[in-house]
Amino acid sequence: MGENASFWESLIYAHPTCTTWKQEAEGSIYHLASIFFVVGFMGGSGFFGLLYVFSLLGLGFLCSSVWAWLDVCAADIFSWNFVLFAICFVQFVYVTYQVRSVAFDKEFQELYSALFQPLGISLTVYRKIVLCCDAEVITLEKEHCYAMQGKTPIDKLSLLVSGRIRVTVDGEFLHYIFPLQFLDSPEWDSLRPTEEGIFQVTLTAETDCRYVAWRRKKLYLLFAKHRFISRLFSILIGSDIAEKLYALNDRVHVGQGFRYDIRLPNFYHVALPETPPVQPSQHGHHLQRGSPRRKPAGVTNCGS
Repeated sequence: MGENASFWESLIYAHPTCTTWKQEAEGSIYHLASIFFVVGFMGGSGFFGLLYVFSLLGLGFLCSSVWAWLDVCAADIFSWNFVLFAICFVQFVYVTYQVRSVAFDKEFQELYSALFQPLGISLTVYRKIVLCCDAEVITLEKEHCYAMQGKTPIDKLSLLVSGRIRVTVDGEFLHYIFPLQFLDSPEWDSLRPTEEGIFQVTLTAETDCRYVAWRRKKLYLLFAKHRFISRLFSILIGSDIAEKLYALNDRVHVGQGFRYDIRLPNFYHVALPETPPVQPSQHGHHLQRGSPRRKPAGVTNCGS
């Protein structure tokens, strides 16, 4: 204990306290370095935030090196500041290379800004998602079908980038699909990875459309390698299905002034006790599991 006490005493009291302060201020280079440090530590996150931080901190350490070389004439101060400047410079070059390596086409950049960036998805993770769809945006001309009822197999997951898709079943309109919505999220969610199926609805382009498509098997391989991406798509698909359910909910009523509400299934049976219970169809049962494409039985369109 005595040795430790003497060590701290020597560390604290070995040097005399400042009795007189230097009257003149340090040179402008020293103050410029301090300004760079203050502004640099205000940087944000992400690639561009790192570029901001490392560039300003590097300039601050460079100015401190010049100040130590010209004004202080202290080799140790100069050496430390120059080493820190070199580290910041290397980090800046490395982050710049990463930014250049994850550059995307205009449509993918807009998709990132609108959908993935607000969720805090980094560009490196987004790059894996883009590569999984071969960085390709597919065009669907007006009145051409993306999928036909009872014919088109469910073998991919697609996200609409621009345009509008009309969803119908047996020629009857169900709802629209708008940009930043999945075209086939109900079908994707209704099948297990090892199952196969076909569309029970028809998807037709009302305008010229552009969409991104991920092949089913390739996307599942990506999910297996990156659990974070799997959870991300699970959240996006679940949110998309909820939007489609509420789009159907806005179009139907159960008569007698009552409105069908998917959030209150008991209300439907209590309000109309004479309505017989709905028997699930055996045909294509595995595709109808939780699918929001199907209208509730015993309901009518608002316009009918």
